[in-house]
Amino acid sequence: MSSQRLFAAVLPPEPAADELAGAVAPLRGLPGAVNLRWTARAGWHYTLAFLGNVDEELLPELYTRLERAAHRTEPFPLSIHGGGRFDGRALWAGAEGGTDTLRLLAQRAHAAARKAGIPMEQHRHHTPHLTLARSRVPADLTPYTAVLEGFEGMRWEAAELTLVRSDLPVDGVPGEQPRYEVVRAWPLGR
Repeated sequence: MSSQRLFAAVLPPEPAADELAGAVAPLRGLPGAVNLRWTARAGWHYTLAFLGNVDEELLPELYTRLERAAHRTEPFPLSIHGGGRFDGRALWAGAEGGTDTLRLLAQRAHAAARKAGIPMEQHRHHTPHLTLARSRVPADLTPYTAVLEGFEGMRWEAAELTLVRSDLPVDGVPGEQPRYEVVRAWPLGR
């Protein structure tokens, strides 16, 4: 049986990603930046629920339940805002605006996957974040978060729940990045 590695997400629109790219560019020149694995712009997203490898036979039910979750959630304002880190392993940009609705959508996407028969880890408090870089070993990311602290992106309307397939990078290929492909997207609200 074949499966796909999937996650549910909210994707920033191109103009918001353009602004973030402008803010991230100087970070790549900071000391230690060469030791970080920078996320390609195509990989910028707010993950709602990571589903892991999903068997193809579960997809029709998953689509139905995610569509229902999207319709039950009204569009909401969002902007890319500030930055933070998870330990010394991940650098991220944050979110501002309808973050309560973003968290609600994350809960609904998680529940939709579970009800579709996908084994899900316990849903924990959702920290809205868009991963910018990762480190294999703990690193001091303070200089990076300090630069991002004042970043205030444009306001936009999050109006879609997106299901994304991720194909992991090929081992041993320098600079290889995961590849992301939108599988389906559902408009928020009725």
